Amino acid sequence: MSWEMVIGLEIHVQLRTAEKLFCSDETAFGATPNSQVCPVCLGLPGALPVLNDEAVDLAIVAALGLDCRVHEVSVFARKSYFYPDLPKGYQITQFSEPLATEGTVLVHSDGAAHPISIRRIHIEEDAGKSIHDRISGGTAVDLNRTGVPLVEIVTEPDLRSPTQARTFLQELKRTLEYLDVSDCNMEEGSLRVDANVSLRPEGAEEYGVKTEVKNLNSFSAVERSVVAEAKRQTAILEAGGEIVQETLLWDERDGTLRSMRSKEESHDYRYFPDPDLPPLRLDSERIRRLEAELPEFPAQRRTRLMEEHGLGGQDVDVLIASRSLADYFEVLAAIVGDAKAAANWVKGPLLKEANRVQRSVDDLETPPASLAELIGLVKDGTVSGTMGRKVLAQMVDSGKTAREIIETEGLSQVQDSDELNAWVDAVIEENSDEVERYRSGETQLIGYFVGQTMQKSQGRADPRALSGLLQGRLDQ
Repeated sequence: MSWEMVIGLEIHVQLRTAEKLFCSDETAFGATPNSQVCPVCLGLPGALPVLNDEAVDLAIVAALGLDCRVHEVSVFARKSYFYPDLPKGYQITQFSEPLATEGTVLVHSDGAAHPISIRRIHIEEDAGKSIHDRISGGTAVDLNRTGVPLVEIVTEPDLRSPTQARTFLQELKRTLEYLDVSDCNMEEGSLRVDANVSLRPEGAEEYGVKTEVKNLNSFSAVERSVVAEAKRQTAILEAGGEIVQETLLWDERDGTLRSMRSKEESHDYRYFPDPDLPPLRLDSERIRRLEAELPEFPAQRRTRLMEEHGLGGQDVDVLIASRSLADYFEVLAAIVGDAKAAANWVKGPLLKEANRVQRSVDDLETPPASLAELIGLVKDGTVSGTMGRKVLAQMVDSGKTAREIIETEGLSQVQDSDELNAWVDAVIEENSDEVERYRSGETQLIGYFVGQTMQKSQGRADPRALSGLLQGRLDQ
């Protein structure tokens, strides 16, 4: 029997706020364990929550950016369960009346556009973190994350393949980054994903029994775990067994799944409105103001950059991968006055250097004006393109300008005929066989000689002057 995969995702996104959702404790990542806590997030008797308005605004922006309907009234509820990293014994979230519903994210896969529906977006506080490898034979608990503001984004079961799920998450992450509601840093837990997976016979309308896969800390993990779970369910069904609704943990190290617990239903959590928090009532003017302030979306920016600068779609797709990268490119293009050259430097050498030092482009000590200076020096022949890329690496490492590096290290292109002649003489002497082949009619070898001479000059020879000189010598 052929099986169709059905996937729904639950995405927890940490909102970009300096303070927690219901208290003034900081949200900074990496602080000393249990140093960012207070009576409110610890749930001590008599401590009352006070809602963070900035977090609400960011949640509204996220909902608007995902084309959701924002409700003017939503309700905070208590979700009760026991776990060591949940000191209150309940999590403040939203249940029956969430912040927003009925959104859409358009995903391009398999040569077509697929609208993926957002069922709901709600605001909630994060729990703490249990650490199982800090103390031998025991578990440590860090409550710094307790009370950190999140939005949970829940999709309809509209995804049909692991690749489509990954593509959806990439588009969602990029949109949230453009909206500046979260840094979406998966390594720091700012974006976390759970996947609901089920199978049904091809062509059937009724959904199969779903399982939930947790512990997914990368898009690759989402894709791999969904593949593994689909294979597991297929084997069970084809052996005549039944799927049990349960929660599974994904082990990234060995690519395996293990059962964590039976899957809870909503009644297991005993949801009820939080008596310490009144309903969240949003003024329609507040929603309209935030909607008017929404930034340009990735798809809109893609179209505009192609039209304004005459760039190809593949080039622009790289440039709009993040809002900060697109901003960097646009500033650079305006300074240089040559969008194609700016695009080539950004999507090639600059991104290579950013990856090398594992930093984002906007965190490099190489602002657009500094790169523009380097591009100008390459254009006027002060340095070659090859040497320019080496200079860029030094700029990233040192924070110095291109001109400082070139002058200090004597990297300007050599046009002096005596130095060029010396390098050409050496290359011709060392490649006598290739010289004979060139003179026998294989004139395409001129590129080989240029390359060898550039290598001998360590990239300092002016390739335009060099090409003419070499051709003259070889034609003798």
